Amino acid sequence: MILPAAFIAQLRSLLGQADADAFFNALQGDASVSIRMNLRKVQEGMFPLEAWVPWCPQGRYLSQRPSFTLDPRLHAGAYYVQEASSMFLWHVLRHCVGDCPVVMLDLCAAPGGKSTLACDALPEGSLLVSNEVMRARAQVLAENLTKWGNAWSVVTHNDPADFSPLVGMFDLILVDAPCSGEGMFRKDAGAVNDWSLEAVEMCARRQRRILADIWPCLKPGGWLIYSTCTYNLSENEEQVRWLRDEWGACPVSVPVPSEWGITGCLLEGEDLPVYRFLPHKTRGEGFFLSVLQKPVEAEEEQPPVGRRGNKKGKSGNGTKDRLPLLPKEIMSRAANWLHDPDSYVLMPQGTGLFAFPLLYKEVLQRLRDSLYLLQAGVPLAEVKGRDLLPTHALAMSTALRPDAFQRVEVSAEQALAYLRREAIVLPGDAPRGFVLLTCEGLPIGFVKNIGNRANNLYPAEWRIRKSLP
Repeated sequence: MILPAAFIAQLRSLLGQADADAFFNALQGDASVSIRMNLRKVQEGMFPLEAWVPWCPQGRYLSQRPSFTLDPRLHAGAYYVQEASSMFLWHVLRHCVGDCPVVMLDLCAAPGGKSTLACDALPEGSLLVSNEVMRARAQVLAENLTKWGNAWSVVTHNDPADFSPLVGMFDLILVDAPCSGEGMFRKDAGAVNDWSLEAVEMCARRQRRILADIWPCLKPGGWLIYSTCTYNLSENEEQVRWLRDEWGACPVSVPVPSEWGITGCLLEGEDLPVYRFLPHKTRGEGFFLSVLQKPVEAEEEQPPVGRRGNKKGKSGNGTKDRLPLLPKEIMSRAANWLHDPDSYVLMPQGTGLFAFPLLYKEVLQRLRDSLYLLQAGVPLAEVKGRDLLPTHALAMSTALRPDAFQRVEVSAEQALAYLRREAIVLPGDAPRGFVLLTCEGLPIGFVKNIGNRANNLYPAEWRIRKSLP
């Protein structure tokens, strides 16, 4: 790997000669491979693991990198391929939040690694709002959260400024900010080619705009977690200092064992409680994180003139979407697909129904009034006349009642054929109608068995194209 001369000079100034040499040697080595298991779906022992990630109980290092695309368990949401350093968020969330349910915003959430982690780390009964401004990336975010299966979540597609009407709404906000990506150099040659000092400064300006837009949405006493996958001071410690000095944010210390090898503040003259992951000291890629708390007595700030949201009322779940009144028995049947139907309210979504946690119905309405929603809760079904077609999201959801549909176990080869949207042939004694296919006991999706064949209902836009070697 040939690194930019300006980057080398920057790191030598930041770390000192000896540390910088060790850092550059580490960058020439192979990146580690790690996954985070979805313990709502799988049990320990399903994967050949090398070691556990010390700051995340669900995180595990793998001894080698398999072909994840050809593993049906990945598509079933059994695990997420995530860089180990990023899993430090688990430790931080558990320290900050405690046991009381919260409403959390993951502002720059695609592709979904930190959002799926938050689904598991937050206390039961919490609501997660995951946002992404880029349309294509927002679709990937929705796909990954769907596969993870948590019903207590919302996916939005908005610029940070669009959140301006939601003053004081969130107990916790994660800003995993778009950055210059220095921490990904070992994994992504494109990040090396795109790097420049000008790009660093551009990213730093954009990060401040994002932080200024979203700070008013944090409740007094709430937590803001700021993170990047880069090394320089401009995008890291200097942003934390700016939040402290400009907005009155209080940097918060999180206890970490010394054996984790996490590095602290590198900004001269400051002793900010920040957490740096450097590849020659920790097993993972570059990562920076800080925690800041909004003073309890903070006044409700308003965003600067000209920075207010501009997508009000453009909800993907559409405040104007209304279904014809459905027969009570059909609504009851859809609700009974859930193992705890009394916890949800059924609402319209285009031409279908989705189930959303009843506890947060008013929160959802506030979101719909201001933001563009791609997905909320569990999309349950498409309405076809007086009938219901179960969705793939329902198949993936941990809210699905286990005996709501007949199940047929298939082999890994059959599962891959299904994930390619190829024709599926079930045994002659397989039940007719909507059948939930499983592989190693994990739901992978629905088919409609009509006897001589089973119609493949896997989402066309998600089909895999990679073939077996």
